[in-house]
Amino acid sequence: MTARVVRLGVSLEPELLRSLDRWVRRRNSPSRSEALRFLVRQELSGSALEDPEADAVGTVMVLYRHTSPNVLRRLTAAQHRWGEHLRFSTHLHLTDDACMEVLVLAGKRREVEAAAEDLRGVKGILDGDYLVGTPRIAGGRTGHRHPHGRPPPRSR
Repeated sequence: MTARVVRLGVSLEPELLRSLDRWVRRRNSPSRSEALRFLVRQELSGSALEDPEADAVGTVMVLYRHTSPNVLRRLTAAQHRWGEHLRFSTHLHLTDDACMEVLVLAGKRREVEAAAEDLRGVKGILDGDYLVGTPRIAGGRTGHRHPHGRPPPRSR
């Protein structure tokens, strides 16, 4: 079943409208309406994630040199600490000994963020960042449940 669309009018100052139009073109949005829907969803997602117990998904990207002493052992150990939350990972060889790892996490927002911080904080990681979102925006959920109610212990 397709959701019904409701039309509404929005008043913007000319400079704000020009800025919106530039942003719409930069992001290759098909229309102002689609761009505004994106912005509203983004704001709603941020609001939903204010709750540390909110259902969340995230991606973590880390850069490292695989020749750095013990970095692979440490990164693997960190991934195992968060095994319940780690749904997918992929490894990319960049140049020589430079590597990138991308990991996909699911769980409660506080757990996803704790896992992301732990993973990018592994000794030997040169750079890293993460992005957290809520599957609710797309009408989904992680299905992640904890019988014990606590995240795994953090150790390095």
